[in-house]
Amino acid sequence: MSRNLFLLAVSLLLFSLISCAMSLVPNPLQPGLPANGSLWKMIGLVLLLTSLVSALAGILTAMFEQVERRSKERMRRELQEGLDRLRRNNRRK
Repeated sequence: MSRNLFLLAVSLLLFSLISCAMSLVPNPLQPGLPANGSLWKMIGLVLLLTSLVSALAGILTAMFEQVERRSKERMRRELQEGLDRLRRNNRRK
């Protein structure tokens, strides 16, 4: 899941950079497109912020997945140690 969020963040960042570059292109080279550079800058800013939020969500998801994985491993290890102790105690009797 976190990989998907990271890929989304990268693609949004790429589109953000493209839209910011479009604000620098002269108006005659943009037929049929919004000629106002501030619109391109606003779109670039919104895409950049969305990219940052997506990256943050990816980081948090990766962290929680790692915590969950480690807690499961710890529970398995403790269960195995408990079973080993029970076997040793049963052999002594």
